[in-house]
Amino acid sequence: MSALIAEDELVHEADLVRLEGIGTLDCVRRSLDLLPTRRGKPPCRRGGRMVGCALLGPGAKPSRFSGTFRRRVFWLLPHDRDTGPEGLYAAGVPAGAVGPRTPAPGGKGCKAGRSQGGPPSSAMREPGVALPL
Repeated sequence: MSALIAEDELVHEADLVRLEGIGTLDCVRRSLDLLPTRRGKPPCRRGGRMVGCALLGPGAKPSRFSGTFRRRVFWLLPHDRDTGPEGLYAAGVPAGAVGPRTPAPGGKGCKAGRSQGGPPSSAMREPGVALPL
């Protein structure tokens, strides 16, 4: 699904759950997935790992056609910087990636600083992670 997410698609989010520590993450990918439930940890349908997900409130209605709910999930692929610092995203981040601490329930979040070729975030500088710029 496209990385472009409209705010009106997030109005039923009640909470965001972090499934792992995000202290050293510089960015996370996000998408809206069609899932069978409003709450709980959904399965990761990608080759990487899920690091967070949205929980929907009781006002969220399932699709009339599929019976599924549109829920935001946050994830990483194996070649993202956290596991491959010298890899594909050593000097940038995927299009549409957001800073892992910027999303809030119902809010899209801010692009990761390195998405525009900017300097590493404080989350990367604090633990002393040095990456090529």
